[in-house]
Amino acid sequence: MTDICAGRVVVVTGAGRGLGRAHALAFAAEGAKVVVNDLGVGLDGAPAPGSPAELVAAEIRAAGGEAVAHGGDIATAKGAASLVEAALDHFGRLDTLVGNAGFLRDRMLVNLDEDDWDAVVRVHLKGHFLPLREAAAHWRAEAKAGRRPVARVVHTTSGAGLLGSVGQGNYAAAKAGIVGLTLVASAELARYGVQVNAIAPAARTRMTEQVFTGLEAAPEDVSPLVVWLGSAASEGVTGRVFEAEGGRITVMEGWRPGPTADKGARWTPAEAGEAARRLLGEAEVPGAVYGAG
Repeated sequence: MTDICAGRVVVVTGAGRGLGRAHALAFAAEGAKVVVNDLGVGLDGAPAPGSPAELVAAEIRAAGGEAVAHGGDIATAKGAASLVEAALDHFGRLDTLVGNAGFLRDRMLVNLDEDDWDAVVRVHLKGHFLPLREAAAHWRAEAKAGRRPVARVVHTTSGAGLLGSVGQGNYAAAKAGIVGLTLVASAELARYGVQVNAIAPAARTRMTEQVFTGLEAAPEDVSPLVVWLGSAASEGVTGRVFEAEGGRITVMEGWRPGPTADKGARWTPAEAGEAARRLLGEAEVPGAVYGAG
C-alpha cells in the first residue's frame, strides 16, 4: 500500500456492506482513520438485526487500523450532525466525506406509491445533502479561522441517474439529484478548500444482484478511484462525475449545448417544431435508458 491517505480522517456512509464497506477498508489500508456509518437496515430500508458498522470498524482495527462505528440516521439533521461530531470527537479532524448510503424500492411508475418514492429519495438525496451540509459548515469555519482544509467529498450517483432505469423512477431521480448537488457544492465550497466529485459505480452488491444479474465486477474494484478522489493527491479535480466498473474508469460528460437555432424573434409552434426536428437530426443520440426494450 502507498499510504496515500495517511493522517486523513474519512467518513463513509452506508459502510456496513457492499461498496461502502469496500471503501472503508480501502481507506484504512491507505492509512486513513475511518468513521464507519451504517444504520443496519435491510434492502428496503426496514430495520435489520446486528451492527454491520461495528463489524467493519472491528475488522479495520484487527488489521492494525483506526476506526469507529456510527449507527445514526444520516438522513436526519441530528444523525448527520452526530456523524461529523464522531469524526471530531474521536480523531480531532475531518478530511473526507464519502456519501454512499442507500436502498431500493423498485416499482414501475404506475405502481410506485408515495411512501416508496419518499423513502428512496430521503435516504439517497437527503442522506447526501445533510452530511454534506454539516461537513461543509465545519470546513468553512476552519477556513475562516485560518486553517484552510484539504477537504474532499465523494458522492455516489448511478448510471440510473445519468441515463434513467426502467422500474427505478424514484432511485433514478434521487441519483440525478445527487449529480446536481455535487455540481453546486463544487462551485460553492471551492473557496474553503473543498473538492466535490461523484462516482457512478457498477459492482455486484446485495442491492444490484437482483437488478443486474450479469454484473460480476467487485465493489473493491471501485474503491481505488474513491480513495484517490478522497486524498490530497486529487488536487484540482472537482465538479466531475466518474463511472467505475471493474478495471474501467470513464469521465462522464453531462449536459452541454448542442446544435442551436436562433430565429432572432418568436417562433410559431410549427416553426419551432420544424427547427427542433432539424436540430435533433444534427444532435448525438442519447444513451439508452437501462432496461428499455
